Amino acid sequence: MTDHATLIDAVPTDLWIGGKQTPSSTGARFSVHNPATGAVLTTVADASAADGAVALDEAVAAQRSWAATAPRERAEILRRAWELVMARRDDFALLMTLEMGKPLAESQGEVTYGGEFLRWFSEEAVRINGRYTASPTGTGRILVTKQPIGPTLAITPWNFPLAMGTRKIGPALAAGCTMVVKPAGETPLTMLLLGQVFADAGLPPGVLSILPTSRSAQLTEPLLADPRLRKLTFTGSTGIGKILLAQCATRVLRSSMELGGNAPFVVFDDADIDAAVDGAMAAKMRNIGEACTAANRFHVDNAVRAEFTEKLTARMAALTMGPGDESGVQVGPLITAKQRASVDELVQDAVAKGAVVTAGGAASDGDGFFYPATVLTDVSSDARILREEVFGPIAAIAGFDGEDAGIAAANDTEYGLAAYVYTTNLDRALRVSEAVESGMVGVNRGVISDVAAPFGGIKESGIGREAGSEGIEEYLETKYIALP
Repeated sequence: MTDHATLIDAVPTDLWIGGKQTPSSTGARFSVHNPATGAVLTTVADASAADGAVALDEAVAAQRSWAATAPRERAEILRRAWELVMARRDDFALLMTLEMGKPLAESQGEVTYGGEFLRWFSEEAVRINGRYTASPTGTGRILVTKQPIGPTLAITPWNFPLAMGTRKIGPALAAGCTMVVKPAGETPLTMLLLGQVFADAGLPPGVLSILPTSRSAQLTEPLLADPRLRKLTFTGSTGIGKILLAQCATRVLRSSMELGGNAPFVVFDDADIDAAVDGAMAAKMRNIGEACTAANRFHVDNAVRAEFTEKLTARMAALTMGPGDESGVQVGPLITAKQRASVDELVQDAVAKGAVVTAGGAASDGDGFFYPATVLTDVSSDARILREEVFGPIAAIAGFDGEDAGIAAANDTEYGLAAYVYTTNLDRALRVSEAVESGMVGVNRGVISDVAAPFGGIKESGIGREAGSEGIEEYLETKYIALP
């Protein structure tokens, strides 16, 4: 594996515009930190509104020719990009661990998962279908065709620096859209390296630009107001999503939003408790809990709550915490000191309202933004941790009695992204899955993300779907042509 300094030196750190590195128009740069130590990894160019205009100019100029590029050719470029990501998987994994903090094994898993979106949508590029039918009245013919929506702005989060980009870039390029990506300021390096990979794969200049910035609103607001931009795709918090939707509303800009979650993990009295604990560990501790699909609220039937709590506590307490690039580490640092403070605030609020800490429960001293794997039980219904997205390694357990109460507890949130259900009764599994207000439901499994399945939520968790055969539709317009 490449050593840290050599890898950082090899990663592009300027803006990625026109298929090459480009300095910021202002010359400004900002620092990227290692959350395990707080140290500066490097600095990257800080994009301004003027840089955004140049990137959109490039996207608009390239749009017509990219849309006219044969689907098979677009597919082959995506396929080559996937192959190059796989060839550099160790570099991508280490880079994500350094700038985001997740354990190296988690980063390796993200390379596989994130890369798959490029391979999947390379295959979808040649399957964009329309239809041709006779009108039911016999007075004409109906031709329905799909066309690329056009230049797109993608705003991606820090928690999955590769996968949240490829999940948007893959279908956009497959559909024939050009794209400007604004990666999270905390983790821009992975996306900049991906820009280099696409250039190496033969992507024409201007089709993909990457603009890291420390001043997000100053960059994105002018882009959203520009009539040449045709779509926004955003992954991030519900609060920011609402602001962006309001900005999009003035132009009725096509939008897709993958927003916050507060996933319930419901364990019924007939569940296999050992399997439920295995699933809980996967659903809670994937990505150190910093995932929108992470199980936040553990609603456990009181008949089995003591057993579940005891076994989950033992598993959580046994996890090894430390820098993600060290061998055997299972819990890396949180992304920033602010995020660590936010997580601790939720824990202390729950404790003040009667929750009992059975593992962890306090921020660690020393360098880095570490918080131990924590289990809380007897969590009060008015605790903030049951209402707010946690984004940390905290399992909050609350009891219930009976199926209806479990469903009601699961649905007691404005969010509706993911939910998890454990039961050995098939009828109950189907009944509860249909009753739970969520865009995705895992039945007796703690990991549900799949490149071949539609990813997205309902209520305040978002609009639209990513991945699956549905994912490419977000980048296509449907046109009806009436024929005699």
